[in-house]
Amino acid sequence: MRFMLLVKGDPKPGQMPSEKILEAMGKFNEELAKAGVLLDLSGLHPSANGARVRFSGGKRTVIDGPFAESKELVGGYWIIQAKSMDEAIEWAKRAPMDASDEFEGEPVIEVRQIFELDEFGESPAIDKARKLEKELEKKKA
Repeated sequence: MRFMLLVKGDPKPGQMPSEKILEAMGKFNEELAKAGVLLDLSGLHPSANGARVRFSGGKRTVIDGPFAESKELVGGYWIIQAKSMDEAIEWAKRAPMDASDEFEGEPVIEVRQIFELDEFGESPAIDKARKLEKELEKKKA
């Protein structure tokens, strides 16, 4: 099973992570890699540099950042392979979120299981998605 660990928070515009937090996160990332569970990870630029596209009544509206309620925003993520939700939660609990005071408020990591195509059953749309998934895997290789 794959899980996404979503780091909640919004970095301040123009503020790069400190060496202290980069070092702590690097050690955690190495732990994930050595355990063979890490599939992908990245941090995100502040919402001040982002945009949202809202869909309503057939219209698309673009809203430029920054966005209020930074505790609800995603600041980064890990994608891991774990045997269960409990194992994914245990990995999230080990993240060095207390290694720095750079996070506004209390840091939160949301753990969400990623859908696998096999969970959807058979359909022409799922067959197309499987084909696209194979094409993406070829590009990675």
